[in-house]
Amino acid sequence: MELDYQAMLEVAIAEARVGLAEGGIPIGAALFSGSGELLGRGHNRRVQEGDPSIHGETDAFRKAGRQRSYRDTIMVTTLAPCWYCSGLVRQFKIGTVVVGESVNFGGGIEWLRDHGVEVVDLASSECIEMLGIFIEAHPEIWNEDIGE
Repeated sequence: MELDYQAMLEVAIAEARVGLAEGGIPIGAALFSGSGELLGRGHNRRVQEGDPSIHGETDAFRKAGRQRSYRDTIMVTTLAPCWYCSGLVRQFKIGTVVVGESVNFGGGIEWLRDHGVEVVDLASSECIEMLGIFIEAHPEIWNEDIGE
């Protein structure tokens, strides 16, 4: 069965838009089973809730609930995962990460690949533009989010 990564990314993009509408950083994510079933979806809520640990990937992961195994799951995210979220992927042995973009932030993509995670970068112009516009308008929030 051929998985439609672009359709999966659309779920994460919808979450990023929700985060933006709430006044937060437009980063969304979704966790899917290996067969493409949506397990959980979420978005970065650091600004909205004042909690630095609520990244898109962690939100989607938590909302997916406990799984027997994560090896065949697919984490789809609008932006390359940071070190924190890359650690989550490795800790729970998530097998595949689909990235909307890595232009605005390269994250831990190469580290994940070096550790056997399949990483697919879709280089989505929509993801690049959405976050790029946010960064330009709110550099102080972005710099705080990435720890600069």
